Formats: sequence, C-alpha cells, structure tokens
Amino acid sequence: MRVSTPIHLHVLSALVLVGCAESENAVDANLARIISVEAIEEKVQTPRTVCENVTVTRQAEVKDDQQIAGTASGAVIGGAMGNQIGGGSGRAIATAAGAVIGGAVGKKAQKNYQAGNTQTGTEQQCTTVMDETVNIRGYNVSYEIDGKSGSVRMDEPPKGDTIPVVNGQLVLHSVGVEQP
Repeated sequence: MRVSTPIHLHVLSALVLVGCAESENAVDANLARIISVEAIEEKVQTPRTVCENVTVTRQAEVKDDQQIAGTASGAVIGGAMGNQIGGGSGRAIATAAGAVIGGAVGKKAQKNYQAGNTQTGTEQQCTTVMDETVNIRGYNVSYEIDGKSGSVRMDEPPKGDTIPVVNGQLVLHSVGVEQP
C-alpha cells in the first residue's frame, strides 16, 4: 500500500531545510560580527648619543709663527754666499744683498714647512640620533549587529571573529575592553 504525503508537508520540509542552510551562514543574534580591527599606534622618539673614535689630521702647532729661525738661517747662508762675490765695497753690498735675499727665502721655506707639518691622532666624535618606538595604545574595532554597524575602542584585540551581545549591548569586559 502506498502512503501519500500531503503537499503542504513537502513545502514545509523544504522551507525547514532552506532555513537550516541559511542559518549556517548567519551570525548568531547573540554575537556581533567583527568587520575590522585597527591598532591605535603612538610613535615615541627617544634621543640617544652615539660616539665613535675617528682619525683626524690637523696642522701641527706652530712654535715660531714669525719664522725667525728660517729668516735668520737664510740671512746667514745668503750673507755667506754674497760675501763670496766681488771685492771691496762690492763685496759688502753683495753680502748685504745675499743676507736680505737669504732671509726672505729662509722665512718662506720655514712657512711652507710649518704649513705642511701635520699631526694625526684619534678623537671621539659624538652625535645625537633619534630612536623611534611604536607603542600600541588600543584597538579600534568595527562590528555589525543585525545589519547595523558600530565601532568600539578596546585595550586588547578581540579574540575570534565575534563579540558577545546581551540585551543588544556588547559584552566588552569578557574580551578585555576598557569600560567607560
């Protein structure tokens, strides 16, 4: 014997099956679906001194800034050379001219020597650099409940994809949220 099922039971069964399939994709009415989580960052710059030893070359300290030693040495040598030239009053003039020219050459020679006389040493040079640190101050969390969007600031990021809802209000204390 064949049992026949009324059509309204077939339709009702189909609606129940469709409703079950849709509820698998829906978020429970007791949960808010998290849309996005954005960290609230604070950048802090801290000065720090960095020092290093570097090799430096400097002109040596000049002890005879008037080049007296070079002038005197040059005058003596120039005068001696001038004395070898001529005789009588010409010799005296040549000696004097040699001393003057020798003194000028000796002064110039000492000045050139002093300019090229350098000292090399190591010295510490320091600069200030800024270290940047990023501190997380909280999280802006966007959510949706029953098709309505909202946002909340939380101290810790939410755990999971949802936030519990009781009587239409988010339950924030259970997920580490700062209460006003």
